[in-house]
Amino acid sequence: QVQLVESGGGLVQAGESLRLSCAASGSSIRTMGWYRQPPGKQRELVATITNGGVTNYASSVKDRFTITRDNVKNTVYLQMNSLKPEDTGVYYCWRAVAVWGQGTQVTVSS
Repeated sequence: QVQLVESGGGLVQAGESLRLSCAASGSSIRTMGWYRQPPGKQRELVATITNGGVTNYASSVKDRFTITRDNVKNTVYLQMNSLKPEDTGVYYCWRAVAVWGQGTQVTVSS
């Protein structure tokens, strides 16, 4: 049973950066990624990365966020730069097909 544990959320001001980490117990040889749920809205895709390093981003975060992974450490990262208030939400780590972390809060103040 794979478990995902996120860390790195917090409160920052607009324009600042945060780095999220997601450590997977057990094998993580699957596509992994990050989703987020803004207040009062549905969960949405942020970025994914295949085991081979192919990435995909939501248009709203492209050029600001970078997803990477370390297959030796079974860890995926999300570097978030130039944060905006609309990036506020609970960020969830995900592993294909349907494994989710508990979520970590990211709050960006204006």
